[in-house]
Amino acid sequence: MRQDEQAALRELHGDYAQLLWRFAMRLVHDRAQAQDVVQETLLRAWQHPEVLTREPAALRAWLFTVARNLVIDEWRSARHRHEFGTDQLPETPADDATERVLDAWLVGDAMESLSADHREVIRLAYYGGRDTASIAAELDIPEGTVKSRLHYGLRALRLALEERGVSGR
Repeated sequence: MRQDEQAALRELHGDYAQLLWRFAMRLVHDRAQAQDVVQETLLRAWQHPEVLTREPAALRAWLFTVARNLVIDEWRSARHRHEFGTDQLPETPADDATERVLDAWLVGDAMESLSADHREVIRLAYYGGRDTASIAAELDIPEGTVKSRLHYGLRALRLALEERGVSGR
């Protein structure tokens, strides 16, 4: 770009940017969009340097017509018709509970195949969140027995789940 063109564009910006912005704000009521309209209008003036040689009244009319047409084009665009701003976040999709329900049913069915002793220590440890000492105290059995029942009960549970088509790991 030549020096004289740069100077003309700076002068154009200085003379018309604020006026165009106020004009665009009255049309769009959005600061960012008004600024975009001004930038695009001045860009089009830069792309058509012959416009810069017009009389001031004709240049002003051309700039305001371009700005108005940009706003109208935006209003007519599909983006404007189908998109809208909101202060609320979109709904977050809820997790599909089907998978969890089926897993719970499968584990419950497999748990039924265990002995009552194994089922009880697994329930207290994994569903109750209890440690071996509290399980031993509640069931009035030694801690080693609790550990043994947990070990063999989990092995039997894994085997029962594999028989039902659940793969290990």
